[in-house]
Amino acid sequence: MSTTVLEPTVGGPTSGDSTATVVRPRAAAARIPLTRIVGVELRKMFDTRAGFWLMASIVITSLLATAALIVFAPDDALTFDNFAAAIGAPMTVILPMIGILAVTSEWSQRSGLTTFTLIPHRGRVLGAKFLAALVVGIVAMFIALVVGTLGTLLGSVVTGLDPVWNATVSEFALIVVGSVLGMLFGFMLGVLIRNSAGAIVAYFVYTLVLPPLLGLLASTQQWFADLQPWVDYGFAQAPLFNGTVTSEQWQQLAVSGTLWFLIPLAVGLVIVRRSEVK
Repeated sequence: MSTTVLEPTVGGPTSGDSTATVVRPRAAAARIPLTRIVGVELRKMFDTRAGFWLMASIVITSLLATAALIVFAPDDALTFDNFAAAIGAPMTVILPMIGILAVTSEWSQRSGLTTFTLIPHRGRVLGAKFLAALVVGIVAMFIALVVGTLGTLLGSVVTGLDPVWNATVSEFALIVVGSVLGMLFGFMLGVLIRNSAGAIVAYFVYTLVLPPLLGLLASTQQWFADLQPWVDYGFAQAPLFNGTVTSEQWQQLAVSGTLWFLIPLAVGLVIVRRSEVK
């Protein structure tokens, strides 16, 4: 694609032609590739001191959880699934925080003016942030897999027992799906609220306050007990961490995910695309 620029001649008008022009083609600026934007968003997650230590906490907490299990757990509890559970506990908090801050940093650090000036299409920026968060979540889970494997081997050396590998590939894959969904839920809150403190508070209300209330309602009202798997997103995700998911449970996850994730994300995207960046 090119544009045509009309310029007056330098020497002034010639005889019989007072409006002589020179046609000079100019190539339009190339569109920035999405892969480059994703790379930039990944670097932005590590560039700040807070971002670096948040990412480093994935490895640090995995090592601490592994060491604590080896030191304090009985010998017969040093199995792979227990290491995975110990490592996964802090991951359920850290990964959603990464998803939240990947979005809200544009507003809290006032970098949105620069970002959306260089790339006016906000949908591409948010798409790149989504992919960057997805990459970090998957890599974090494989880091947890490596640390859990090393912990199982080290535990067998310390106790003198054979290592117990009581988690299958499919079970690990389901855990990865569940952890990534938790991270993307944090991403959704970041898009919807666009404020770090507000999104973090909303996440802890969703994970710590709402489940007991819904559980109490389900225990006292049979109609809600039957409805809960279809409307409670956290409840619907529980089978992912139990190792087996039926076709009906996948349907329940899809329905509740639409209510709690897809619809709020769509609302947040509309707000971001129309709001003024300050």
